[in-house]
Amino acid sequence: MRPFTLSLILLLSAGLLWQCQGPGKKTSSSADVAKTGTLSLETIRQQLADPNAHQSFVPESLLGLPEDLSEFIPADNPMTAAKVELGRQLYFDKRLSRDGTVSCATCHDPAKGWTDNAPVSTGIDGQKGGRSAPTVVNRLLGKTQFWDGRAATLEEQALGPIANPIEMGFSVEEAVELLNEIEGYRLQFEAVFGGPATADGIAKAIAAFERTVLTGANKNDYYERAVPWFDWDPEDEEDEEWIEIGLRILEEEKQNRLSESALRGRTLYFEKAACSTCHFGADLTDEQFHNIGVGVEGDAADPGLAAISGLEEDWGKFKTPSLRNIALTAPYMHDGSQATLMDTIRHYNQGGVKNRNLSGNIFPLNLTEEEMQDLLAFLEEGLTGSIPDIQTPDLP
Repeated sequence: MRPFTLSLILLLSAGLLWQCQGPGKKTSSSADVAKTGTLSLETIRQQLADPNAHQSFVPESLLGLPEDLSEFIPADNPMTAAKVELGRQLYFDKRLSRDGTVSCATCHDPAKGWTDNAPVSTGIDGQKGGRSAPTVVNRLLGKTQFWDGRAATLEEQALGPIANPIEMGFSVEEAVELLNEIEGYRLQFEAVFGGPATADGIAKAIAAFERTVLTGANKNDYYERAVPWFDWDPEDEEDEEWIEIGLRILEEEKQNRLSESALRGRTLYFEKAACSTCHFGADLTDEQFHNIGVGVEGDAADPGLAAISGLEEDWGKFKTPSLRNIALTAPYMHDGSQATLMDTIRHYNQGGVKNRNLSGNIFPLNLTEEEMQDLLAFLEEGLTGSIPDIQTPDLP
């Protein structure tokens, strides 16, 4: 009997703007590299004159993600290379902050797993926020945005930090005015949206760019794809094309094979450690909200989802993050209170911190030291996949 298999999945492709790196390689891009005035008007006009820049496209998927990503792109914001490029520039441009020191990339830096690797983020004037910066990676798949889900879409999320007094400290109106004073941006907004910069255009451009930031093809993805083929015998198969597919899948799994420790950790993930209760699906998250006993002590405890819903039953609940590339995004939890993955494992192993609204899915796991090391091996080795090598842009 032929095993079930997914069709071969191609790497992310969005024109000539970026390529995909192998597992675990952080890009050299940084929030501090983008320089204003380095993108000439002549270059902008040449790029915008290319008809292909305005053709809508859907990012090609990666192994482990849904094959067709078109359902995750809103009908009112189709993706084009010109729009994505505009969004890339806006994402890295610190002029969208009050003092010119903070961009989206400051807290969601490609060089740091698309976070800032800090417990909480630092905004203008050195102000500290109250929560850790979540990664931008695979937010195309997200049902809501922010730790408390207060933004329903990436477009809505994109404008939030600009107007936040602690983060970028601007206003959306001021950002619009500033961009319309920069000819290079004005040309791009005219070409992409048919008019000057607007709040809606800023949000759509940044969101379009963020939808290209994808990860997949980790060792666990190769393993899961190959599982149905492990007992397959090519000598029982007459279809040469099918034989070629099967042998290729098995060879790719061999080239990306999990260590024995990681394989034991994988079993723990789905069984004794119960990680898959909330971390499942293509992006390894249920996209739901849970109180897992983090940051719940003291009078100043963060209410989480309850601040949005107004419901006591939501107190202390935060959105389940993806575990893809989790090894790159330390520290962990919404408040950055767990410095390492092992700290995080130990938190769950003890059953979190008891509080009035602790999830019923949080309880002592009774993992041994060896089991915790195996689980760590799976999280680090098995779930670290490809990352987009997105270059820091020149800016108008």
